[in-house]
Amino acid sequence: MAGSLDGLVLAPVADQAPGQVGTRTRFAYHEQDGAIRAEYAGGDVVRGYLVGTREEDRLDFRYVQLKRDGSTSSGHCVSTVVELPDGRLRLEENWEWESQPGSGTSVVEQLMGPGD
Repeated sequence: MAGSLDGLVLAPVADQAPGQVGTRTRFAYHEQDGAIRAEYAGGDVVRGYLVGTREEDRLDFRYVQLKRDGSTSSGHCVSTVVELPDGRLRLEENWEWESQPGSGTSVVEQLMGPGD
């Protein structure tokens, strides 16, 4: 099993559709006893939260976010935690909006330091 997400900051490796999470978005993760949560912001997202569970290297969570245009949205995501050769963690995500049409995949990776 890959290491804990607790205290890690992750960022998308590529931009998603306009108005969504992108490379300027930062996710601050917390993990304890199989429960995960994160706060996120950046780019078109003013504030977002996710909460869910981790079983082995599988995350299952729901997310809600407020965008710069004042709209809100929510969805469901299942991710696989992968340890990279350099020891950082990557989340390979399959997500689906619940408040609007749309679904897709994305990848977020652990940042090495404050300048990332």
